[in-house]
This record gives sequence, structure tokens and C-alpha cells, in this order.
Amino acid sequence: MHLKTAIGARQWGSHLIDHRGVIKFFKYRYYFVILAGRNRRQLSPNEVKASRIAQAILISISFFIILLIFYLIKSVLGINLFQGFSFGLWGYMQEVFA
Repeated sequence: MHLKTAIGARQWGSHLIDHRGVIKFFKYRYYFVILAGRNRRQLSPNEVKASRIAQAILISISFFIILLIFYLIKSVLGINLFQGFSFGLWGYMQEVFA
């Protein structure tokens, strides 16, 4: 009953990405469901807290990656903000990709 609901029935919501299928592997079958989209349900206080923590972590990582990219672009262009000071990241990247 649950497999029928997961694979076939799509009555409980519409999602931006809704992919369902079956992978046959020898005598076994593996069912999968991939759903992605906006969460429209009411969240509990614990879910709201977890969501805010996850968003803060994602924003922090994104900000760090953007700063890293700008630092590498600055280094490629040869711009020195402080004379005689470097984090050594550009030299490390040159060694890794050389």
C-alpha cells in the first residue's frame, strides 16, 4: 500500500521536482522517490529552529566560498592589499595545479 502511494499516487502535493521509479537489480527491486520544492506545511518550533540553523550554516559557507573566490581573483591579478603580507593560498594553489 505504501509503495503504491510512493510510486503512483501524486495526490498529496505538487513539487518542482517529482521523480519516482524502480531499479531492478537481479531478483530485487529498489523503489526511489526524489522530491524537491517549497515546504508549504506548518513547521513545529523544533523544525523552525533546525531550519534557521541550516540556513545560517549554508549562508556562512556560501559567504566563505565567495570570499575565497574573490581572494583568488585578487591574487591572479597581482593586487596586494598589504605590502609583504599574504595568506599563502595563491602559492599553495599554484603548487597543487602545477
